Amino acid sequence: MAAKRYDLIVIGSGPAGEKGAAQAAYFGKKVALIEKELALGGAAANTGTLPSKTLRESALYLSGFRQRGLFGINFGMKDEVTARDFLYRERLVVQSEHQRIADNLKRHHVDLYRGFASLVDPHTVAVAPRHSAPTHLKADTILIATGSYPHHPANFPFHDARVYDSDTILNINDMPKTMLVAGGGVIGCEYACMFAALGIKVTLVEGRDRLLAFMDHEIASTLDASMRKMGIDLCLADAIEQVETGDKIAVALKSGRTVTVDTLLAATGRTGATDGMALDKAGIKLGARGLIEVNDRYQTSLPHIYAVGDVIGFPALASTSMEQARIAMVHAFDLQYKTTLAHVLPYGIYTIPECSMAGETEESLQKKGVPYVAGRARYAANARGQIIGDEGGFLKLLFHADDMKLLGVHVIGELAAEIVHVGLTALIMAAGADLFIHTCFNYPTLTEVYKYATYDAMGAAQRRRAQAAEAVASS
Repeated sequence: MAAKRYDLIVIGSGPAGEKGAAQAAYFGKKVALIEKELALGGAAANTGTLPSKTLRESALYLSGFRQRGLFGINFGMKDEVTARDFLYRERLVVQSEHQRIADNLKRHHVDLYRGFASLVDPHTVAVAPRHSAPTHLKADTILIATGSYPHHPANFPFHDARVYDSDTILNINDMPKTMLVAGGGVIGCEYACMFAALGIKVTLVEGRDRLLAFMDHEIASTLDASMRKMGIDLCLADAIEQVETGDKIAVALKSGRTVTVDTLLAATGRTGATDGMALDKAGIKLGARGLIEVNDRYQTSLPHIYAVGDVIGFPALASTSMEQARIAMVHAFDLQYKTTLAHVLPYGIYTIPECSMAGETEESLQKKGVPYVAGRARYAANARGQIIGDEGGFLKLLFHADDMKLLGVHVIGELAAEIVHVGLTALIMAAGADLFIHTCFNYPTLTEVYKYATYDAMGAAQRRRAQAAEAVASS
């Protein structure tokens, strides 16, 4: 049987695949999308973004964390939280997302094929369903959006049912009393906070000497202190050398310490989902851990084959993956639409407390030799912050010391990943301090912290100028 022809074949139905398919179909292209799993949505819908953030909300509710300090009542952990309690809302959200994706593909007239996709030649893809003969599809353009899966260190006994990765943790049957999280990146920190909020004694092991090295040091240090206050045992600049299983799991660390726990969660990075796709037949180059190498237009070593999302590596965020796919399709079909990714991207870390950032950090500005001033406004001095009981949150703004142009925005506290968007928009528009001074914010709101952080930075700039004038006068 002759292969069915399309303008575009998309492999993978995660955020990148879905949005890439919809983008091309919106502009009239005939599109096929291939998904090997029974459920649509990839890791974002099924094992990563949405499930983990929904579990975080469940943890905050079940632990009473958000009721801290309200009405003089000290809320604590609800009696005997079960895995069923913890996972109930997550399953509802995931089911809803599956339906949304299916509806979106149908609305854009995208043909959906189920099965494992592999390349037969540079323009032909074989789709192998689980229980039937393969189907062959042909297209002028192919978009690979297969995502990634958790990396498994060789010294971790994943055959033991008590050893999880960030995908399988969603299948946890019983809530353990103790847990060790291997890895202090975004996923490791998020899950460590989540389980600690539920009353589980958590130990986190990270090879670097600080958490989340890409973040502003002050925010990362504040998160470090908050996690320790939650009872999380942070073992930084350390590593796991050996794991032994018995009645308990005994984890030997490089520092000489042995930690005994009920459960081990590996959050040690991810690997590109490219195994078995025969990408080498088409001459597509792969980098470390199966990641696909692309240019600034998301083209692989074959110009008509594009790759986007987690399968190409950093930043591996659902938000950026969607945009990468849209931009790749604009280039592929010469569409009159946006052609580049935004020059400033936001990062949201759903720890407890939540963290978010966009733009430069103090460390990056110091490295570049850019003169700057920092302004801060704390939730504790904000009416809405007092209402919700978040005493530790704050906003930090970085401005150029000469013209007060905004350079970076950093938030830690309730709704940080939402609040950062005000500063993100200002960064995109190359705005400065005047924007926040002249803006009238709703009261009481957390976003009002932008005005007071700006006032604080303006005060710092004035002191800087005064000091410079004194130095000149005394020389």
